[in-house]
Formats: sequence, structure tokens, C-alpha cells
Amino acid sequence: MIVATTIRAVRARRQELDRLGRRVALVPTMGALHEGHLSLVREAARRADEVWVSIFVNPTQFGPNEDFDRYPRQLERDRELLEAEGVALLFAPTTKEMYPKPPSVLLDVPQLTAGLCGAHRPGHFRGVALVVVKLFNILRPEVAVFGAKDYQQATVIKRLVEELDLPVEVVVAPTVREADGLAMSSRNAYLHGPDRQAAAILQAALRAAAAALVAGERRGQVLEGIVAAHVASEPAARLQYAAAVHPDTLEPLETVGDRVVLAVAAFVGGVRLIDNLVVEVP
Repeated sequence: MIVATTIRAVRARRQELDRLGRRVALVPTMGALHEGHLSLVREAARRADEVWVSIFVNPTQFGPNEDFDRYPRQLERDRELLEAEGVALLFAPTTKEMYPKPPSVLLDVPQLTAGLCGAHRPGHFRGVALVVVKLFNILRPEVAVFGAKDYQQATVIKRLVEELDLPVEVVVAPTVREADGLAMSSRNAYLHGPDRQAAAILQAALRAAAAALVAGERRGQVLEGIVAAHVASEPAARLQYAAAVHPDTLEPLETVGDRVVLAVAAFVGGVRLIDNLVVEVP
């Protein structure tokens, strides 16, 4: 596996593959890899000749009171995991390599980021959009694979690709879960003891709302209330939002039609967790 830390090195390798006519599938990550990330790598391997992974803890998507400084960083372990999966290239740039000077360009998709996580993390999705477009321009993948756990992020990226005519196919792979239903996340490493057990309430809350939907409930606010009530039943959890939104526009649904995204964000033991379910109405 090639480990590249500079844009120049990546571009040189990309030019070689262009001459050979080989396809690249990219999995962008912030490291601290887990089985969820590795499932994206395997999905990428089915879609291209080479899998490339980026590891970059992107400062532009963290707010001033968020966990940028303590976000888990374990590059050597990540490198070993990726090599075992047959990844061809790891791009692990420094912050200075990606942002040699403070960025002055803003990429914003306000229609998709006004609610859900965007309402609680101002500027977060502008940072995501900027770094993803930079990665697409640097690595020039034919395919990029993202996880469904970050549903709003994936929706924003798909819109960017569509409206900016970026030559990359965006694939959204299913969320990988622990045995108790907790969505795998690098931030789960912050959870200990009772808080780890309490975190399972997010998935339980979403499944309760999904069951009500299947049973005939169509009012978005009622479904949101079911999620909120379940989270409130866990003393260690503090709800940030519960939402029932349109899968494409992410707008709140007064009445659910054919499909709905049930989404939740909550703090458990001081750790912010998110999850979602896409439910097809029977």
C-alpha cells in the first residue's frame, strides 16, 4: 500500500492510473477506523480497480467548542487495517498540506443544511463540503463511498456532485451496527460503562417510531414525539433533535408519504451521537 502525505504524490500516482485506464474508488475518513469504515472499503473494492482511502481530521468542519483536539487519531493502527483490506493507497495529509493558508472559499447548500445537524453545528457542512470537493479534485476518483449513518452529509455531497458536475459517482452504503443496534462511530470510543449501554436508546427510539409508522401513524410530529419520548426515558441521554424528514429535501414532513427519514441526535455521557432510519411506508 502506498502511503502518501502530499498532493503531489497522489497526483503522480493518479496520472499513472490514467495511463493504465484503471478506476479508483475513494473512501474519505477522519481515521480511528472501525468495522463500519471497513465495510465501505469492501463496497469500494466491488466498484473499482483500486481502493484509495483518505484519513484527515478536517478542522474546518469542527466548531469552536467541539472535539477537534481530542478526536481519536491512530494512524499506525488504521494503516495496518487498510493494508489488510488490500487498499492500494492511503492519503494522510497534514493540515498545512490541505490548507496552506486559511480557506477563503465557502461552499454552502443551505436548503439541505438548515435543519438536523446543520441547525446545531453552524458551519459544519460548509467545512465538509470544502474538504470533500478538495479531495475529489486531488484524488479524482471515479467512485466515492460514504456511510448512511451520516445521512445529511451524504445528501449534501450528492447535491454538490450534481450541481457542480463533478465526475464522481457517490455511493451510500448501509450503516453497520453493534450487536445492540448502536451505529458504529469513531466517537463511540468516548463511551464507557453505563453510558455505552445507554447509547442503544437511539436505535430503540427510531425503531419504535418506525413500528408506529408501519402500524398506520403518518403524522410527522407524532413520530418525532415517539423518538423524543424514548430518548427521554434514558436518564443518561439528552435529546438534541428528533426529526421525520423527506429523504431528498430533508424538509420536515407534516404527513409521511411513501418514504421518510427518521433521524435523531442526542448526548450520552457528554458524547454527541447521531442515527437514522429510512423507512418505506407499507
